[in-house]
Amino acid sequence: MVIAIAPDSFKGTLTAAAAARAIAAGLKRGLPGCRTRLIPMADGGEGTVDAVVAATRGRRVKVRAHDPLGRPVRAAYGLVAGGRCAVIEMAAASGLPLLAPEERNPLFTSTEGTGDLLADALKRGVRQVWLGIGGSATNDGGTGMARRLGARFLDRRGRDLPDGGGRLRDLAAIDLSGLDPRLRQVAIDVACDVTNPLCGPAGASAVYGPQKGATPAMVRRLDAGLRRLADVVREQLGADVARVPGAGAAGGLGFGLMAFCGGRLRRGVEMVAEAVRLEERLAGCDLVVTGEGRLDGQTVNGKTPAGVARVAARLGIPTIAIAGCLGDGWQAVHGAGIAAVFSATTGPLDARDLAAGAAGRLAGCAEEIGRLLAAARSAS
Repeated sequence: MVIAIAPDSFKGTLTAAAAARAIAAGLKRGLPGCRTRLIPMADGGEGTVDAVVAATRGRRVKVRAHDPLGRPVRAAYGLVAGGRCAVIEMAAASGLPLLAPEERNPLFTSTEGTGDLLADALKRGVRQVWLGIGGSATNDGGTGMARRLGARFLDRRGRDLPDGGGRLRDLAAIDLSGLDPRLRQVAIDVACDVTNPLCGPAGASAVYGPQKGATPAMVRRLDAGLRRLADVVREQLGADVARVPGAGAAGGLGFGLMAFCGGRLRRGVEMVAEAVRLEERLAGCDLVVTGEGRLDGQTVNGKTPAGVARVAARLGIPTIAIAGCLGDGWQAVHGAGIAAVFSATTGPLDARDLAAGAAGRLAGCAEEIGRLLAAARSAS
């Protein structure tokens, strides 16, 4: 039996590659003689660079960048296709994990660091950028990123606005005359797994602002700022993209990449599947095992397990999933082509112990799946 193992990372505990190894070890204990193909996956968030670089034999580049509060940070991105394509995770420089809980304040946090990574890639002569925008600490509509690339955002007195989303209400003019001209020669594909518009009750500020430290009053101020940004972009740049599904991703970075860089929003898992040649590597397999840290009702909306199952279904291969835990509505994944779901966590678990035993729990769950497959084979 040939089993493809194509999980995402188990956030905070295991990388996708480590998860795949643990699942493979467990399956081989439970089903001796099975053969496995390890295909670490991602959906544009954490682990995207690792998955694509490993699959394409690319390389990682470390650069000096700025964190969401403007402090120096070392961040990495990938170069693939002989250096012609950069693979960037915005969270590497602009992500929420870079801040302590008490530092989270989207009035001030900026996507400048994402601009640092883009600027370095442009300097190296890339012709394509794949940019994953999950895990953001920001709500600035991508203005910090664009400012780092040469744009200016001015108030009514012609003064540059400060970083962050808190002062966007005062925006009067956008000056793109200094924008890096190399952007015109680069295709930017944005890996986005949400469909939120920029503004309103389903927009960036209302839905994601609170997890970044925004109070209700701050949410109203941030949303007003993004509305002002959208109005000025439409009036002065002729770009009406605030309602495009995904414009609100990463605090409006989806909007900014479209408006200022000509970016195109795509499902992240589809981009990664293309990069790692998922369909080609699944050919000839009898079963696919996928998974991620948490399966819930949102998994069907562009997350890795649903994306993997979609590709497997085209080939007529059944898919099962292993989750670190199950959340509300997880049963929806059955409608997305996942035949069965297994949880690696069997009882209450202290958060401090989560990472320490993650590989063992995952391998143990996979071993039980292997035993089930062995029993089914004996009964047939």
